[in-house]
Parts: sequence; C-alpha cells; structure tokens
Amino acid sequence: MNNNNENSNINIITGDPKKAIKKLAWPIMVSMFLLTAYNLADSIWVAGLGPNALAALGFITPLFMVVVGLGSGLGAGANSLIARSIGSKKKHIADNTGVHAIIFTLIISILAPIILLPFLKDILLLMGAGDATQAGLDYGYIVFGFLIVILFSSVASAILRSEGDVKRAMYAMAITAVLNIIIDPIFIYTFNMGMAGAAIATVLSAAISCIVMVYWIWIKKDTYLSLGLSSFKYDTFIVKNILKVAIPSTAENFVLSILGLIMNGMLVIAGGTVAVAVYTAGMRILQLFMIPLIGLGTAILTVVGAAYGSHNYEKLELGFNYTIKLGFIISGILSIIMFVFAPQIALVFTYTSSSANLTPQITEVLRFLCFFLLVLPMGIVSSMAFQGVGKGFTSLVITIFRSLVFEAIFAYIFGIVLGWGVVGMYLGVVVGCAFGAVIGLIWAKLFIRSYKKDMIIKFGNKN
Repeated sequence: MNNNNENSNINIITGDPKKAIKKLAWPIMVSMFLLTAYNLADSIWVAGLGPNALAALGFITPLFMVVVGLGSGLGAGANSLIARSIGSKKKHIADNTGVHAIIFTLIISILAPIILLPFLKDILLLMGAGDATQAGLDYGYIVFGFLIVILFSSVASAILRSEGDVKRAMYAMAITAVLNIIIDPIFIYTFNMGMAGAAIATVLSAAISCIVMVYWIWIKKDTYLSLGLSSFKYDTFIVKNILKVAIPSTAENFVLSILGLIMNGMLVIAGGTVAVAVYTAGMRILQLFMIPLIGLGTAILTVVGAAYGSHNYEKLELGFNYTIKLGFIISGILSIIMFVFAPQIALVFTYTSSSANLTPQITEVLRFLCFFLLVLPMGIVSSMAFQGVGKGFTSLVITIFRSLVFEAIFAYIFGIVLGWGVVGMYLGVVVGCAFGAVIGLIWAKLFIRSYKKDMIIKFGNKN
C-alpha cells in the first residue's frame, strides 16, 4: 500500500462520520458475512451427518465463543486504542499497541488449549451433550488444539480495520471463507472424516488468512502501522488500555456463551437434544442476518474512537445517531425477509432424510428471532460505541443486562415457569433483548450528552 492510500484510510476514519461509517461498514459487513458463511458452512455440511452431529456443534459453540472471544476482545481493545491514538496523532502509541496485541495473542494461543483440552469431555457431559459427546470431541480437540490460527486471524483483522484498511481485512476473510466452504464436504464426506473433517477444514482455512496477513504486515510491510519488534516497548499504559476493553469484551462473549449454555439446558428439558439442534440452526441463521448490524457496530467503534481521541464531540454524536438510524432501517428490511422466507431458509439445514423433519421447527424459531433482529441495533451500536471510547466495562454491563438479566430470565419464565416450552423460550429471548437494548441506547445517549457538556466546558464550542 502506498502512502496516498495510507493517508486516504486515515482521512476516512478522522473525517465526516457519515462517510466514514458507510466506507468502513460495507467491507466489514462483507468480511462478517464471509466469516459467518465460513462458520455456517460447518453447520450446513455437518447437518447432513444427522441431528446428533448438529447438536454437538451446538454444544461446542458456547465454548468456542468463549475462546474466540479472547481474540475478538484483544482485537477490540487494540482497535479502540489504535483509533484513539490516530485521532490524537500519536502514531508511536498506535504502533506499539498493535505489537502488544500480537504478543498477547501468541500467549493466549498457547495457554488456552493447555487449560481447556484435558477437561473438554467432562465439560460436554456436564452440558448435557449425551449421545452427541463424541462428535463434539472429534470437532473440539482439533479446533481448540490449533487455536492460534483462529485468534491471530481475528486480531490481525482488527488491527487492519483500526487504521481504516478494511478492504484487505475483507480480502483475507474472503479467501478463508471460500476455501472452507469448498473443502468442508471433501474432508467430511469424501475423506469420510465426519466431524473431525469439518474441524480440519476450519483450521486449514483460517491458516490461509493468517499467512496472507503475515505477508502484508511483516514481509511486504505496506500497512500504515509499523508492527516490527523495533516498535515494541513494554508500556503499562497500553496494556491497561487494551485490557480495559479486551477483558470486558471477552467477558461479553463469555456472557453470551453462558446464555447459550443456559438455553441449551432449558431446551434439553423442554424438547431434548433435537430442540438444541433446532435452536442451533436458528441462531446460526440469525448470525448471518446480524452481519450488517455487527458491521455497523465495528465501524462505529473505529469512528467513535478517532473522534474521542481528537475530543470532537460533534463527530462522536453525529456518528452514533447516524449509525442507530441506519441500523434500524437495515434490521427492519432483514426482519421482513427472515419472516417471509423462513420456510425456505430452514431447508438449508434439512436437506437430508435424517434432518428433514426439523423444517417446521426451524421455521418457527426463525419467525421469532426476526423480532430479536429488529431491536438489536440499539444494543449492538451502543455497546460498540462504549468500546470505542475505551469504556469496555460499560459495554459489558449492557450485555449482561440484555443477555443474563433479561433474555435468560424471560426465557425461563415463559418457557419453564409458565410451561410454554420451547416457544416460550424463543419469546423470552426476544422480549429480554428488547429490554436490554433500550437500556443500552439510553445509557449511550446520556454518556454522549455528558461528554458533550464536558468538552464545551473544557475547550469551548470549537468542534
């Protein structure tokens, strides 16, 4: 990348917030779509192995979210501090932050498998995996054993996005996703490796993404940030600021995983492992529809971070409000599509004789989850905005309220206490999400109002 492109990327994230959101969001959306397609490919091909295999993926997913959350948390922490450093014109801090994030990633990639793998079978049994336990082990041992490629891919992509280089992050993910979709059925069916084949395909595909980004960062060396060892100097300030976002962001994934465990437990009680398989399929499809909203949230993290670093409250407020409005428009359109085409979408997971009977149930869960999608922009954008200004703990509190305090409790009340079964649980998740999202939006609005007053007092109305 030449200097003109480097300057162009920096001008984007420090310029007009509306233009920045649009320019940053669409490549992030494509990247997230490809990432979800990458994960969805596992679900679709694994579904052909039968309900137990799909349920096994459902039991592994909460654990996977916790571990991968370490990578996305580090990425969010680095992204936030790098964007704020760029906004305040402190490139040396931005460079050093990127190197710190890479080192953290390597350490976690070594420690996490050592801690997790010996207890994986016991954890799955404790979760109620039952007949799906062995399939979960076949997948989990490989994916968690080669965790480094998945975590590094996540952190390196976040570093590229933090400097506005969203297109190349998208290109790396495109290569990975397409490769995974192609080789998944080869390893699962042609090589007759089943769940282990799905895991191997996932790891190999992620490794390609790592190789591409290593080439850009350390061999071609054409990124805006300089991430060589010469840029590294241990800095407690950087460590604290990364962790202030990374730990709460990782904890958010842990909270979502806890919610997944709770939901799986209640679903087993209400409908057995088949209910878990149905909910797993529904949530995987929901993740696909959530991509534009996550893309907007990731874009606002960078834009808000740069505005906060330069003390520009007007850009911060404008960017936040614009993203919320755009999120509602997009989620409204997507909710209608999900509701109307739910039966056709459900067929993606029920293309074999062993899973065909799940079509009506998956259709039902999708028609509930479309309302979940409708209220989600308030929660996602508010949480990511707080991460952007370095207030990761606030983002975590919003997620805890939305997921554990509201979604889990309402699902329990409607599904178990009132005896409405799995339908009640779906309704409870939607109602809980709505309550939590509104709280997040109000909290973010109050923060922006307070920050605006503080900046006017400190600097005057000069933005």
